[in-house]
Amino acid sequence: MQSQTQATFRALADPTRRGILQLLSQSELTIAEVSEAFPMTRAAVKKHLTILKEGNLIEVEPRGRERINRLCPNGLQPVTEWLSALDAAWDRRLSALKTAIEEDKT
Repeated sequence: MQSQTQATFRALADPTRRGILQLLSQSELTIAEVSEAFPMTRAAVKKHLTILKEGNLIEVEPRGRERINRLCPNGLQPVTEWLSALDAAWDRRLSALKTAIEEDKT
């Protein structure tokens, strides 16, 4: 689980990859179609797509000679779980602080 979370955060860390995810949120695209939207080579876009796939954020389906890229429906689950755990920890701390302040007032 930890390594998948790490791969997902690595994929999300780059603004170009986040842009690609935004683009793929609108429709499935080939590598060539994704390349048209960014000022970089097709090889560079392919590297970004590979990292997104390693982060489980996209799925790639071969169709003939093309590779169709689409968002992975559960790709953000590791990040969501990690953030939920962090959120719960902060809730506990803030609740303890609130209790301490209320006890101090009485």
